[in-house]
Amino acid sequence: MSAGKLQEVEVKLHSPDLADVRAALETAGATLVKPRVFERNLRYDSADGALMAQGIVLRLRQDDAVKLTYKADARVESGIVSRFEAEVKVSDFEMMDLILRRLGYQVALIYEKYRTTYELDGAEIVLDELPYGHFTEIEGDAATIERLVEKLGLGHSRRMTGSYTDIFLRLRERLGLDVNDCTFDEFAGVDVDLI
Repeated sequence: MSAGKLQEVEVKLHSPDLADVRAALETAGATLVKPRVFERNLRYDSADGALMAQGIVLRLRQDDAVKLTYKADARVESGIVSRFEAEVKVSDFEMMDLILRRLGYQVALIYEKYRTTYELDGAEIVLDELPYGHFTEIEGDAATIERLVEKLGLGHSRRMTGSYTDIFLRLRERLGLDVNDCTFDEFAGVDVDLI
């Protein structure tokens, strides 16, 4: 995300069968921008939980790069989420983690996923595999998002307006899971039904 674009506009769709979505993307002529990669995300908060209580995301992500992200002020309209997002690449995951901890933040949650990234019609489409399910995210302007939802045959997919963290926390409570983080190891052997 460039300095000129500090607004994230996206829809998150529950997509149990990512193979169908991948096939629709290929049929539509989407470009594979980044092959499937493992992501490790650390979400930080103050000791009193003030960031999460305000809907603020402070996240350090590592895949084939390291990025520090701040998100806030989410608005939802027709299942499309818009919010402020500022993101910067950093060179050293461990050192950035140390800096954040020295500033008084602590890791509130670790979550993992595999992500494959495509581009189509000026939008970014990602296929996300989390320990509790599969999702398609489409990021672009609202009109392009709606067009692509239909073009890719995702019109009947459930729109998830919460973050992956929000979904995890609701699932953990609903299923009475004794897990602290959203990792593949923590979910080993857990049968999750999002619907």
